[in-house]
Amino acid sequence: MFQGAIRNGAIDRLAIGLSGLCLVHCIASAVLLAVLASAGGLLLDPMIHEVGMMLALVLGIFGLGRGIREHGFMLPACIGSLGLGMMAGALTLDHGGLTTVYSVMGVLILALGHDLNRRAVI
Repeated sequence: MFQGAIRNGAIDRLAIGLSGLCLVHCIASAVLLAVLASAGGLLLDPMIHEVGMMLALVLGIFGLGRGIREHGFMLPACIGSLGLGMMAGALTLDHGGLTTVYSVMGVLILALGHDLNRRAVI
């Protein structure tokens, strides 16, 4: 059952969904931080970012790695890795405008890598 889910791109779809949640989180954090300092502080808790990054890394390794094994194309994994790197790099910056920009760009690039991976498997 799990093998079937892996073959039909379920991990990539899950990773794309996680990317979407991260995108919503980044934008909501920026907006709420500007509007409500107390609510924005809750969303900017470092633990949320660290757990989200770990989930993205695990899904990236399994999803993109599976793609390399199944279809042999490196491009989706390379694009996804670039997105993961941008997201990880954004975690090292102080919170501000550039952090959100780099995070959103990284999330979108990672989602593109997973989408390319999913399309190549099908």
